[in-house]
Parts: sequence; structure tokens; C-alpha cells
Amino acid sequence: MPTPFQRIGIIGKYGDPGIASTLTELYRFLLNRGHGVVVDDQSAGLIAETDVKGFRIERLAEHCDLLIAVGGDGTFLSAARAAADSEVPLLGVNLGRLGFLTDISPDQLLSRLEPILAGQYKTEQRHLLQAAIIRDGNIIHRQTAVNEVVVHRWVTPSMIEIVTRIDGVYLNTQRSDGVIVATPTGSTAYSLSAGGPILHPGLNALVLVPLNPHTLSNRPIVIDDNVEIEICFSQTRQINALVTCDHLEIPDVLIGDKIMIKKAEKPIKILHPEDHDFFHILRSKLNWSGGYPA
Repeated sequence: MPTPFQRIGIIGKYGDPGIASTLTELYRFLLNRGHGVVVDDQSAGLIAETDVKGFRIERLAEHCDLLIAVGGDGTFLSAARAAADSEVPLLGVNLGRLGFLTDISPDQLLSRLEPILAGQYKTEQRHLLQAAIIRDGNIIHRQTAVNEVVVHRWVTPSMIEIVTRIDGVYLNTQRSDGVIVATPTGSTAYSLSAGGPILHPGLNALVLVPLNPHTLSNRPIVIDDNVEIEICFSQTRQINALVTCDHLEIPDVLIGDKIMIKKAEKPIKILHPEDHDFFHILRSKLNWSGGYPA
């Protein structure tokens, strides 16, 4: 049966030479099946083969029709941002700890990959966030996030005062260490650690989670994802804040700036084995049910 993926890209965990054997095994397997293979330039040197074609990670999606991320969820997030403006699907191999997004383990790599490359897989769409920092009416920074956009207090012992509007309608003012705006994908990441709810990845929703709010009645809220969120500051004295999109930092956000957050235009496409089960992943990763069988 002809494969639906002729040319495959590999993105490895940045700066981790311990993945060299897995990358080499995967690279040789794909070549032996007749695929063209390209690799991010940081990982290309770890593969024990000659003439490995390496590209900058942000250009990799231009040269393939499937991206395989080998690492943890952080590696998968990097791959997702690289594929954000294309329609190249993503597949994750888990070498990390939790691995909510990377659901193939290295010891099952080849056996699980074979049917996927033959066209036997589940497809899932995940929406991303687009954050823009606006100063004096101009966009000074724009960034994409898969998991969350977070506004933090930065290099100050004091809380920050945040005003939030949804589609121009006032939601609230809060004194806190910051606020998380998370996608369903990100609801099992920082948002979960801060007390936010888990959202099923099929929901068209976002969750806003306050970080250590001064008012204990300030709780997480789930909203529709077809909105534009505006976050600004109500302090009268100058402060610096920090905005992060996943693990990418946008420092030196000033008191007069606005942070505008909305759903990105294009979703990413994730491939899973046919037996993929989101609830099984929750039970396994979060140790739910205490080992009791279903």
C-alpha cells in the first residue's frame, strides 16, 4: 500500500545527545521504507549516518509532509510552532516525563509507526493562540502559543493589577501574580498546576486562570475560543511584566501596553495510533483510579 507521506521531517529534543540512538534508528527505518527524510539542523549531527539533510526548525515544514517530534511535550510544542502556518501533520515520540502530546514510546516506535505510515491513524485538530503586544497603537511583538499565554509579574515583589476584557466587554480587575490563558491542549500544563480545569481537546474553549489572586473568590473561567481577549494594567506607577507563549519569553512589557490574545487562524493536525484514548492518557499520566481496572 503506498504511503500517504513521501517526505518526513524529524525534530529532536534540543541539546540532548541521549536521543542519538533513537534518532538514528528512526532515520534508518524511514530511509529503508523509501521515504525522503530531513532533520532539524540541531539533531542532524546526532544521527550516525552521512549526508543527513538538516534545515532550521522553522523551515523544516517546507520540505516534508509529516513532522515527527522526538522528545517530550516541549519538543512537540517547538514542532507545532514550526508547522503552525502549514498543513503538515505532527506525530510525537515520547522521551520526556508526562508526554500528553507525544504518545508513542521509544520501545514501541517502529511497531506503532508502521501502521501510521501506511495510513492507519486517528487525526486530531488542536487550535493555537496568537498573542500580540500593542504599544502606542502599534504591534511591537507577535507570538504563537500551543499551550498558553501567561502574563506574569516580573522582577518585582508586588502583585500586578490586571484588567481583562472579552470582545471588548469588561470581565474583571484582579491583583495577582498574573493570569494564564490556556487552550484545551494547555489545560493539562501550567494551567492545571495553577488549579485550572482539564478541558477535553475537542472543546472549542479557552480557560483563564488567575495566578495567586489576592481575592480568593477570583476563580478560573472557561470561555468560548472565538473571542479576543484584551489584558492591560491598572497600576499608576511604572512596572515591568513578562509575557510567555509556552516557554518563549516576551520581556519588558510596560504598564501602558495591551496584550491581545485570540485563536490563531490555522489549527495544527496531530496524528495518533488508531487506539489512541485521551481518557486513558489522563489515567496513566495523572495516576487516576489508583491502578483499578475499568
